[in-house]
Amino acid sequence: MTEIEQIYSRINENSSSFLGYPLAKDFNYKEFAPFLNLCINNVGDPESPSTLAIDTKDVEREVVSFFADILSSSIKDIWGYVTNGGTEGNLYGLYLARESFNNPIVYYSESTHYSVKKNLHLLNLNSIVVRSQPNGEMDYEDLENLITLNRDKPAVFFLNIGTTMTEAIDNIDQVKRIINKYAIKDYYIHCDAAFLGCIAPFVEPKPKFDFSEGIDSISISGHKFIGGPIPCGIVLAKRKHRNRIVNSVSYVGTLDTTITGSRNGLTPLFLWSFIKKNGKKGLISRARKSQELAAYTEERLKNIGINAWRNNDALTVVFDKPSAKLLKKYQLASENNIAHIICIPGLEKVQIDAFIEDYKKEILVSEVFA
Repeated sequence: MTEIEQIYSRINENSSSFLGYPLAKDFNYKEFAPFLNLCINNVGDPESPSTLAIDTKDVEREVVSFFADILSSSIKDIWGYVTNGGTEGNLYGLYLARESFNNPIVYYSESTHYSVKKNLHLLNLNSIVVRSQPNGEMDYEDLENLITLNRDKPAVFFLNIGTTMTEAIDNIDQVKRIINKYAIKDYYIHCDAAFLGCIAPFVEPKPKFDFSEGIDSISISGHKFIGGPIPCGIVLAKRKHRNRIVNSVSYVGTLDTTITGSRNGLTPLFLWSFIKKNGKKGLISRARKSQELAAYTEERLKNIGINAWRNNDALTVVFDKPSAKLLKKYQLASENNIAHIICIPGLEKVQIDAFIEDYKKEILVSEVFA
């Protein structure tokens, strides 16, 4: 076996066994293999052509239009681009927020993704961490107390539409209530919907988080629920915010509106291909199947005496943290005394059953030696 074959074998084996991370397993983009012999560069703004004509900006615009539509808007009012992933999308949203006001304060919960603290540092933004409730949702009483101390400052609300560990959703109505109560005029709402951005529009009851609710920007991951071989994402924002930061770059003949200059031209192809083949109906079907598997997983864990739970019919099943051996074998994310399984597309019941059997054996052994 060659060295490249060994690397492939290792990654392929590990890809089949992980249960704790939101990365869909059921994609196939073999038809795009010929593109690996081309350099595809979506340099600059997706709506602005470049003198370097080796891009997929046409399909990128279709991807942006699709997501604008499922998030209750259109490209008339909303602008966006395909990013390298959720972290870049969040960075972009915070960047637009910073450019909107003079020295705003960013409010985000302690359950927010680790990358946000880094983004805030990069942008030199003032911020305050808000307590989280036990389920991972923002503590609105704490948020209100913090707002009262800083009501004269512009506020940026960084909301989680599905936290990393428990898939908790911050309640935008509660945030709006606080905004209205204290007559905050200068504010910006960014939503981190990395995993749930492709799911939440089709959940009943639908969580409030899209542009119909008055948000300013949103970040979604493409490789998580849709799936793909390369991490990617989509960031969408109101056009008025994007228009504040536009620059022209003469030597490539395009506008500079994105975080990076040269951008991946393959990932828009993958997202576009999925949308063409599946559309809204495909996303709905994937969401329903994943919810059914999550319900099955939760019930199976409870049946062997494990404390397991989910937030609002979520795909993330939270449960008591097992041994380090099982965490490693099934690549489970854990924090403090909990771990989780994320029931992504491509995950099968047989894989859940195998984990349950191993966990059951571990419980029996611990009871014998108790």
